[in-house]
Amino acid sequence: MDGAPGFRPLYRQVYDHLVKQISTGVWKAAEALPSEHALASSLGVSQGTVRKALDAMASENLIERRQGKGTYVSQYNEQSALFRFFRMAHPGGEKVIPDCGEKSISRRPANATEARKLAIKPDDMVVELRRTRWVEGRPAIFEMIVLPLALFPDIDRYDPLPNALYTLYQAEFDINIVQAEEELHADIARKEDASRLDLPLGSPILQIDRIAIDIAGRPVELRTSRCDTARLVYAVSIR
Repeated sequence: MDGAPGFRPLYRQVYDHLVKQISTGVWKAAEALPSEHALASSLGVSQGTVRKALDAMASENLIERRQGKGTYVSQYNEQSALFRFFRMAHPGGEKVIPDCGEKSISRRPANATEARKLAIKPDDMVVELRRTRWVEGRPAIFEMIVLPLALFPDIDRYDPLPNALYTLYQAEFDINIVQAEEELHADIARKEDASRLDLPLGSPILQIDRIAIDIAGRPVELRTSRCDTARLVYAVSIR
């Protein structure tokens, strides 16, 4: 493992190498990885070290093992992306599936806060998507999504955009979202919330601010979700 810091456990050096191969597109979504034996031979390590690195990757949903078939780069579909990253549910934790409603998309320069959070330069171009998401026939969430244009060239030309955007990021831009950092706070419905969600001004709103991080460790998406919590809750299982 040339160039890896000596103080890192060997399996973590292997892990870093394999993740880099995925992040740079050497192995794409749904593509099979070489066998453990082949990887061990090419990297000059034991098969057990490779297996430990793959175990860590599987636990983080970066790869999936298919019995009798091999190991594959994880591929998002709409159901898996929504299950992993969409946390609004009925009280009691019953999952709900959102649909997309009204949307608008535009290009503009990043503001200072967006530039800092996305690790880009102030005034770099971003794409801003605003959309309403419906649950069971009623508007429930108003989303504002900001993406660096350099990472998502011409994403604003895609029509229609999928409900689960992370499937598009992976399939068309080789960007695999593996982590989301979220902050929640209470707010009240303002003019656009009221219009989009059919709420009286001043109604209680849950705001979720998310930074989505890709397999290379880059912040690639900012998402603010303004949620009507009259029927829904933010549900998470802690173990």
